[in-house]
Amino acid sequence: MHNGTGSSVPAQSDDRDVVYEAVVADLTSLVARIQASLTMIELAVAQEASAALQDLPAANVVVLDDVTPRYLKAGAALKACDAGLGVALHFLREPMVSGTGLHDATGSRCVTAH
Repeated sequence: MHNGTGSSVPAQSDDRDVVYEAVVADLTSLVARIQASLTMIELAVAQEASAALQDLPAANVVVLDDVTPRYLKAGAALKACDAGLGVALHFLREPMVSGTGLHDATGSRCVTAH
């Protein structure tokens, strides 16, 4: 079968490769952005902890920080996203099994009953 360009390789194969590479690049970019956000959160928490330690000797009053718990919750959510995206990238990058190319959660080929 010819794809109109004189090549015997179907044009759809090239389209799938472009889409696949775009998906992998997008997920890789998301992972990098999430990891950068996690680093910023960790720095903000460390700065707040350092500032709180410096302020303790100067005052007899301790102010409970209401921002740190939000940072910690946001960090936990970002870590979950990072882990999920890492798994998605792993599945996209692993070699496909001949046949349907589908895998189950263990990486084994999915088989459907007919």
